[in-house]
Formats: sequence, C-alpha cells, structure tokens
Amino acid sequence: MTICPLLVCGMPEYSACMTQADISPAAAAISRRNVWVLVAAQAVLGAQMPMIFTIAGLAGQTLASNACWATLSISIMVIGSMLSATPLSAIMQRYGRRVGFLIGTTAGALGAGIGAYGLYAGSFPIFLLGALFSGTYMSAQGFYRFAAADTASEAFRPKAISWVMAGGLLSAVIGPQLVKVTAEAFVVPFMGTYLAVIILNIVGSFLFLGLDIPKPAAPKAGDAKGRSRMEMIRTPRVAVAVICATVSYALMNLVMTSSPLAVVGCGYETSNAADVVTAHVLAMYAPSFFTGHLIARFGVERIISAGLVILAGAGAVALTGVELENFFIALILLGIGWNFGFIGATTMLAGAHAPSERGRIQGLNDLLVFGGVTMASLSSGGLMNCSGGSVEEGWAAVNIAMLPFLVLAGAALIWLALQPKEARNG
Repeated sequence: MTICPLLVCGMPEYSACMTQADISPAAAAISRRNVWVLVAAQAVLGAQMPMIFTIAGLAGQTLASNACWATLSISIMVIGSMLSATPLSAIMQRYGRRVGFLIGTTAGALGAGIGAYGLYAGSFPIFLLGALFSGTYMSAQGFYRFAAADTASEAFRPKAISWVMAGGLLSAVIGPQLVKVTAEAFVVPFMGTYLAVIILNIVGSFLFLGLDIPKPAAPKAGDAKGRSRMEMIRTPRVAVAVICATVSYALMNLVMTSSPLAVVGCGYETSNAADVVTAHVLAMYAPSFFTGHLIARFGVERIISAGLVILAGAGAVALTGVELENFFIALILLGIGWNFGFIGATTMLAGAHAPSERGRIQGLNDLLVFGGVTMASLSSGGLMNCSGGSVEEGWAAVNIAMLPFLVLAGAALIWLALQPKEARNG
C-alpha cells in the first residue's frame, strides 16, 4: 500500500492514501460494524476495570502486612499490562486482532480466578499473581482504540476511536454497580466481585466473533519495512504523542488509584467510593461522543492541551478540601482531562505511522504508556498512606505530584509546535 502525506487538522501525517470518498459502501459498513463490536467490548469487558480499581486497594488493605502496599495489586496489574503490550501487538500483527483480544479475555478470567482464590486463602502473593494476569487483559483492552482505526478511513478515524472509547460509559455504570452487589456477597469480602469478573470475560469473548479486521499482509521480499522503533520514537510527532498519552494515563491512574482509599479514609462508605469511581469513569468516556468532532474542528494539539489544563484543574479542586463533593468534582475533571489528553494522543499517533509500522509503534507506545502508569500506581499507595500523618495530607501529596508531569507534557506540545512542519513526521 502506498503511503502519502495527508493534511489532517492542518498537519501533515502518515496515512494510507484513503479518504472517505475512496471507501466503498461495503467497506464503510464493515468499518462501522467493527466499531460497534469494539464499543460493546469496551462496555461489557471494560466493566472489569472500574470493578478492580474500586476494590483492589481496599482488598489489599485486608491482605497486606503494611498499609503502604495496599495498592500494590494495581501496580502489579499495570506491570502485567506493560509486559504484555509488545507481545500482544506482535501477535495481532501476525495473527489478527481477534486472537489478541481472546488472549486478553482468557488472561482476564484467569487473573480474576487467581485473585478470588488469593482472597479466600488470605494470601497477598497469590492475590498479586492474579493481578499480573489481569494486566494482560488490561493491555488487550488498550488495543481496542487502535483496532477501531484499522479499517476506518482517514476522515472517520478520530470518530471511530472516540466512539469505541465512549463504550466505556456503560462500563462506568455496570462495573461499580456490580461491585455494590458482589462485594459482600460472600463471607470473604470482595471475592464475589472477582468471580463476577470471570463471568464478564467469558461472556464478552463471544463479541469478537463479529469482528472483521483483516490480518496485515505478510511482508514480501523487496517490500518497504518501514521505520525501526528507534527511528519512529525519534520522530517529533510520535514522541510527543507518546509523552502526552503517558502523562494523561499515568496521572489519571495516580489519582484514581488512591481515591477509594481517600474517600473511605475520610469517613465515607465503600458505596460512596464506588459512586465516585462511577462518576469518574462516566467522565472518562462521555466526552468521547464529541471528542472526535472537536479534534477534527480545532486540531489534535489544542484538544490535548485542553486535557492537560483540565487535569491541572482536577488537582486544584482536590487540594481545596475533602468533602464528598470535592472528590466528585475532582474525579470528574480527572476523567474529562484524561479523555481529551489520551484520545488526542492516540489520534496523533494513529496518523503518524504507516500500516506496516503498526505492530512496532503501537506495542512500543503501550509499553511506554503502561510503564509510566506502573510508576504512577506504585507511587500512589505510598503517597497516599505514607506521606504525612493523615489521610488528608496523603491525598494532597498525590495531587501535588501531578504538577511536574503536566509541565513536561505541556512543554512537549510547545516544542512540537516550534518544529518545522516538514520535520514533525521525520
């Protein structure tokens, strides 16, 4: 397939030489069906993420010998995502998206089963082992957004990515509500929630039977192999996309991981923590109905910048107090900021590489993103439980820690804007 520069949002980007007019009605219909399959997967299978994030820290407190390690299972899960990203990307490049996604659901069910047994046995190490497997599902879910772009035209791509992310709206409702029903369903707290996650993975696996994304063509002798990973990561537009995606996701994870501990630690109920997480996840995905349109109208750089400003606003609100409304407002802003920053960065990356480079750069991107998220989740519990002498001081430390990384991402966007247009894509 020939690769040509297209003018997208005023910026030259790599893309297949394909516009909306070049797509046949049959191909457009397949593209839209794939998007709806992925929307359903995001809604059903994605519900396990808010479930786990709501209870993992609380469950960890009951198992860990030191409260500073309460959120370690979330960190281990993110490490599992980081380690899985590159192998999953390579598997999808060779065998197709469906195979990779089914590996994800299998790992999700296995991880939940091991986690449930860890709770039953009262074993923190076994509980952490389950989290490691759950990370493979988390990594697979991260590729839903890229899969949406695989069969989409250049014009439809931002909307396809946004619509798939919007499927998280249902997961934001389903997940925390399932926590309320299942958290105390058994004598062992939270075990019922992990058993429910097993069921979600089994049921959700059948959705991928409707996915119709061709496997990338095997390279032939003489075909252009595209740029290496190092060549791509040195490309200004790719580098900035990775930095902004990493900062947006890592800061969201940093604050969200600690929020249930902060809510409960400030005297509220577990159900209040679940409601805060619900509001947060709704805010993560609700803007997706129009994020693609905003990117098309205002440009991806401006939307990412808006996301960073909103993330800063979330930290500012959190620092003003620990009333329940502060938690709700801060976590809602955190979700919106993540949406603009992460979807914007994903769109920037998706338009900055050729199809033959997909397996290399997408895996590298998620490796780096989840590497940043790993550091954030590892820091979250320590900052929350081991900074200062109170819950309030720990919560303040978590939110203050956002500042240097927001400055880094903002500086990267300014640097990109100062680059000559012909140099931005290498």
